[in-house]
Amino acid sequence: MSNLGAVAGQRVDALLRNVELSLSATFYPLGFRLELATNSRDVVEAAAEAWGPFRAEFEGPPLELRVTVQEQGEAAPEPVFRAQGHLFSIVADRDNLAVFDPQSMFGFCCVSAKTAADHAGFRWHFLEALVYMMLAQRHVVPVHGACVARHGSGVLLCGVSGAGKSTLAYACARAGWTFIGDDTIMLLPESDDRVGIGKPHQARFRLDAPELFPELAGQAAGARPGGKMGMEVALGQLPQIRTASHCTIDTVVFLERGQGVPAHGEPMPAAEVLDRLLEEGPAYGDEVLARHEKAIRRITGMPAYRMRYDTLEEAVELLAKLTCREPQ
Repeated sequence: MSNLGAVAGQRVDALLRNVELSLSATFYPLGFRLELATNSRDVVEAAAEAWGPFRAEFEGPPLELRVTVQEQGEAAPEPVFRAQGHLFSIVADRDNLAVFDPQSMFGFCCVSAKTAADHAGFRWHFLEALVYMMLAQRHVVPVHGACVARHGSGVLLCGVSGAGKSTLAYACARAGWTFIGDDTIMLLPESDDRVGIGKPHQARFRLDAPELFPELAGQAAGARPGGKMGMEVALGQLPQIRTASHCTIDTVVFLERGQGVPAHGEPMPAAEVLDRLLEEGPAYGDEVLARHEKAIRRITGMPAYRMRYDTLEEAVELLAKLTCREPQ
């Protein structure tokens, strides 16, 4: 006589498919709706740190994310990112991984309690990485750069790592510009407008940033991707900094920093701007890349400059001249 019923009743949930995710919350990363379910308060708190300040701005079906946290396992090492077909994965080790399907806009993540407890690391490697990759398959186009606005006109600051994009963006904000974002700016692929969306509520700095900006002294340091140390600052703590979640991009500036270099700018041809913006984009597949290129081409029709500089004071002054626009 079969005892399958008894065996089934005792079956172990080895896939963690049936873990009760009793906590739920709705967030709006970059203005898009996300439904989150989890069994960990750390996950909800980390999500609130990342997306709490954002409000609903765009219509459409929500993203769905389920995050299971287990007591077992160590804190995750830096993960790898892989994709085949329409499936994407983030894998650190056997206890820390994530998968999502952009066709259904559904993703799930399994991490250890130690990983979830490190909010900054969990957000960077899993939570934010997963959601922003999901959004990039359909809703937004990521561009590696910072963004500030002056008199309603947005400036996209681009350049290689170390060119000073984040530092100059914050220096501009201290000088009265509006801070949009400091690392990645998102374009809208289906819009004819040149809207750039940022993450203006937080800024990341190197450890020596207080030497340039004394008000950052005392901010907590933490590990950044690649093992580097840095600081993450909630800009809401700095009332003198004006922020906005998006702006219209009217100018593109590629930064080149060097000691003893007189500050000067020169126009860049649209073809070079397009090539440089596209070369840093991830290989998401032909259909997605075609949509990304279409969005990026819209901003390459705007004035673009190569700007060489040494000091931040010179850079802010020159940037204002290159993007001169009267107040509305």
